[in-house]
Amino acid sequence: MSWPQPLPILEALGQAIVANSAGALSSYEVMYGEVNLTGPATRIVEALTNLRDNPEFRFSILVDVCGADYPEREKRFDVVYHLLSMTRNLRVRVKVQTDEDTAVPSVTSVFPSADWYERETFDMYGVFFEGHPDLRRILTDYGFHGHPLRKDFPMTGYVEVRYDDELKRVVYEPVKSVEWRNWDFLSPWEGAEPGYAPLVPGDEKAIPAASGPSTPAGSKP
Repeated sequence: MSWPQPLPILEALGQAIVANSAGALSSYEVMYGEVNLTGPATRIVEALTNLRDNPEFRFSILVDVCGADYPEREKRFDVVYHLLSMTRNLRVRVKVQTDEDTAVPSVTSVFPSADWYERETFDMYGVFFEGHPDLRRILTDYGFHGHPLRKDFPMTGYVEVRYDDELKRVVYEPVKSVEWRNWDFLSPWEGAEPGYAPLVPGDEKAIPAASGPSTPAGSKP
């Protein structure tokens, strides 16, 4: 089978999934060669169970669970589930929304592999998962303050770590000073865009400034 699938196949898949979800998935759209599904967070277990067990779909593999932060929204977090059907060579993305206080039902009963994925989402975004067997941090250190992938998390964090020669151990201290940084977001590895000067920030330092007419070596001015 080809990849990505033709648009008519993806459109038919999205329509069939929404029609067979009994309201667990409310809408779909096709973007970047994949079907994106949305529904209420309270019915995510029902939605994923149908996608796994329905013989028309057979999305038997949970590839990933991740989050996205939109602080301007009332429900600021998206919880995103990526599913793969090996028998049909198809992928779908399921998205639900939640806020900082409302837990999303855990899908570990449907896909046991969601265990660590949900822990990562909790660690990075602070999204709670109701019914998770062991919801605790997995990527950050013990006692870490905050959730690093939230957009309101400071770039330097709240605590800095260093080794103390006198105490002979690692110590944790509040961040004392923050050096101002200028982000140019231009990668020198990607090359110059057509129509733009082939220089990246900092290259001008390597170009000697013109101080007047040049004098040939060995001659007097």
